[in-house]
Amino acid sequence: MAMKKLRSIFTLAFIIFVSVTEASRCSITGIPLVRNISELPQDSYGRPGLSHITVAGAALHGMKEIEVWLQTFAPGSHTPIHRHSCEEVFVVLKGSGTAYLASDSVHRYPGKPQELHIFSNSTFRIPVNDAHQIWNTNEHEDLQLLVVISRPPAKIFIYEDWFMPHTAARLKYPYYWDEECLLEESIKDEL
Repeated sequence: MAMKKLRSIFTLAFIIFVSVTEASRCSITGIPLVRNISELPQDSYGRPGLSHITVAGAALHGMKEIEVWLQTFAPGSHTPIHRHSCEEVFVVLKGSGTAYLASDSVHRYPGKPQELHIFSNSTFRIPVNDAHQIWNTNEHEDLQLLVVISRPPAKIFIYEDWFMPHTAARLKYPYYWDEECLLEESIKDEL
């Protein structure tokens, strides 16, 4: 009898643990102010070689002015060529790679990009609407970046190559990494 009762308690505890774990993926209720990044959910979002963690975001946490991400790129992986309606700042935490930047958005297409060598402890910024791409060109080490963007959600234009016309770029708006976590409840307005 005692064993049956103990088994029932363990079963109930397991069900509660699973439901809390499932709900906590997108729940902002009870999120502590200080969190361990290694315990935050990460996903590749269908991009081979990518590990993305939203440290603080619009969809996941109700942020209005900025989003903060931790992204890790395996050797040889990269972002698509894209531009967006927000400013972006990168801090390279580890590894090295290449940032490609085409600052000329007034012509019909992005054009030949400038190549910028990025390395551990370096930082760089991407102005609004400048086409860019990040590559982990290091064959032996992951490239890990802390990324901050302004004004989420971003309006993203994705290009197949640097000479694709701006008018042919694929628009994705609103762009949320954690769009499955869009808050259903109203977000508290600022004071």
